[in-house]
This record gives sequence, C-alpha cells and structure tokens, in this order.
Amino acid sequence: MKAYNQMSREELLTLKQELERKYEDVKGKGLKLDMSRGKPAKAQLDISNGMMDVLTSDSDMVCEAGVDCRNYGVLEGIPEARKLLADMSEVPEKNILIYGNSSLSIMFDTVARSMTKGVMGCTPWAKLDKVKFLCPVPGYDRHFAVTEYFGIEMVNVPMLPTGPDMDIVEKLVAEDESVKGIWCVPKYQNPMGISFSDETVKRFANLKPAAKDFRIFWDNAYSIHHLYDEPENQDVILELLTECEKAGNPDMVYKFISTSKVSFPGSGIAALAASEANLEEAKNYMFYQTIGHDKLNQLRHVRFFKDIDGMRQHMKKHAAIMRPKFEAVIEVLERELSGLQIGSWIRPKGGYFISFDALEGCAKAIVAKAKEAGLVMTGAGATYPYRNDPKDSNIRIAPSFPTPEELSVAADIFVLSVKLVSIDKILSEK
Repeated sequence: MKAYNQMSREELLTLKQELERKYEDVKGKGLKLDMSRGKPAKAQLDISNGMMDVLTSDSDMVCEAGVDCRNYGVLEGIPEARKLLADMSEVPEKNILIYGNSSLSIMFDTVARSMTKGVMGCTPWAKLDKVKFLCPVPGYDRHFAVTEYFGIEMVNVPMLPTGPDMDIVEKLVAEDESVKGIWCVPKYQNPMGISFSDETVKRFANLKPAAKDFRIFWDNAYSIHHLYDEPENQDVILELLTECEKAGNPDMVYKFISTSKVSFPGSGIAALAASEANLEEAKNYMFYQTIGHDKLNQLRHVRFFKDIDGMRQHMKKHAAIMRPKFEAVIEVLERELSGLQIGSWIRPKGGYFISFDALEGCAKAIVAKAKEAGLVMTGAGATYPYRNDPKDSNIRIAPSFPTPEELSVAADIFVLSVKLVSIDKILSEK
C-alpha cells in the first residue's frame, strides 16, 4: 500500500470520501462494542466454575496447619495457598504473604503504609516535602491512579523494547532521594505486551538508590498468561527477588501477584512476595486490619488447582479463548494498516493488551471517532500519569471481552477511525 504521507492532496481527499461512506454505513448499524478494559469474557469465567463445587457442606475444611478454615486465624495465609502462590511467583514459600482477592488492594495498602508509617524506620512519606514515583510509559492506569490519589509526583520514564529506559531509571534513583518507588509490569507489560530483558532485571537488582526506603513495585499481573502453548512462543524473565538478593539488595522489591485473571477476578487470591524483613513489616500492619483473610477461598483455590502444574494447565484453556481474539485484531491491523505509516503496534505473546501508536496528536480523535461509530475504547491518555500523553498517540486495545466475531467488526471500526483521523492530520500539514 502507498503510505498516506506520500499521497497527493487530491488522492487523500478522494480516499477520505470513500472511507467516510464506509464509516457512515458502520455508524448506521447502531453497534455497541466494548474494548475498553482487560476484562475476562464469560467463557473464561466459565472454565473456573468447578471451583464452586470443590467445597461442600460435607467437605473437610481443615488446612495443612490443622486450622479450621471457617474460623479465625492464620494471618499469613494457609500453608498450601502460600505454596501455590509462591510457585506462581517463583519464590520460596517463606517469602509469600497472602492477602485478600486483589493485588491492586495490596499495592494501595503498601503505598498507604509507607505514607503513614514509613518504610523500615524511615520517615513516613506523608511527612516529607516531596515524594516521587517513576512511571514507565505507556503503563497501567490503575498504578498511576494510586500514586495520584496519595499526591505523589509521577515522573515519566520511556519504555523500550527491553523494558524501562534503565539509563534514566538509574540516574534518577541514584541522584534524587525523593524518588521512593517505580511501577513495573515486567512480563507482558500493560499495555505494550513486552517482557523485560535479563539485562533490565539485573540492572533493577543492582540499583543504588539515594533513598534507603526506595522500593520497586513489581506487578507480576501476567506471569503465567501466555497466548501460546509452545515454550518457544512464551516469554521467560529473570526472577527479581533472587537477583536482588545476589546484588545485596534483598529488601528493595515488592512483588505483587493474584489469581484475578486465572480464576475469578472478583474472588481470586492475592499475595505479596518480598524479603522476610519486608513481609514482617507488612504482617505487623496487617495485624491491625484483620484476624485473617478468607481462608475458605484460599482452600477452594488449592483444591481446584492442586498445584502450579494444575494452574498452568488451566491457563492453557484461557489461552485457547484469548489467542483467536488477539489474532483477529492483529490480522485486521496488518491487513488494513501495514505500509500506510499511520500507526504501529506490537504482536504480544501474552497478557491482555495490544498497544497502538497513532500519528502524534491523533489518539483522542481516533478514540472519539470510534465511539461515535459504536466502539468504546480505553480513553486516550489513560496509559500515562495524569491521563496526559504528551504526544497524544498511544491507544490501548483490550481484546479479551468481546467475541472473536465482534472483535473483527470492532477492529474494522478502529482502523477506519485511524485512517480518517490520520488523513485529516496529514491534510492539515500539506
């Protein structure tokens, strides 16, 4: 195909008329399609329905520790659940603390604890003049929402194909004591779908922060969320806690994980993986919150999955549902936009998103155009702190919730919107 920026003004105007006719036809169908969030589809929820039956009124409710899971106790989580999430996190069981149903809640709690009580004897962040977090961009909007809620200043760090730009990370962390943390999704990153290289992980482990209370917030949201079953088509990353221990920085990382997109998003189990010193501090804080999280839910998960191998087999069922959806979107993008030089994207091997970069200044207009035709997408700018994408170019595509058939239609609407907005942009510059 001929690139749009190589077309004459007359060619672009003719093409625009043709595309506008197609757009009006689609708009007239009154479609209501949603690609706004990484929400599992009903078919994905259905594959975990057996979990509802593993505990009955006749079941043995006693965990390995000899505690009746219907009662109080076991603050750190039942041993078999700790073992399951330790294996999922690739850390020893002693480095796992079980919480409730959401890793996002743990992240919020961890920031709140740092604000009010400080980190390992350091001044509480709320008493400092300035607190900063580094935010790899594009990134996860809910991370940015947490730090924005607490009034923490967010500093953009560009994402590279290997992970965050570590030259910038190392410099800012070493020179500025007000930098207290960094948000990371290291595997199948939200929204780009890339995984951090071994060099990036090692450079994280060897950071030399000016602040003693600096922590890496390592959100392992998609650690086992592959789209393909073949090992050669699955990303593997180094385990950061082990690397931090090797580098003499065992306390520098908090790892977060949950079964939210493995079992039921509203009823999973979540955990913090960290050094024993970090976990002791977290457990002391948790002591005042609860006498114990939902142990019946922990027991239910263990008896359903049995072990990490059972969980991996379960994730293959998720992949079989997700893979055609991602491929449907990618196929349309490649067929309709390759060679036009009006957008770029990455074909991920796992996770929940496809990241699309439009021409500068076009993302908001594309999302608005798609919405007008019946397709709701993540708001432009959402993948940046304060919802401010400086280039107004990044759009997060979430293929999980619609059916493959709906996705083909949704992708067609999206590329029509990209084409029309891009033509207007190019015409305005000719």
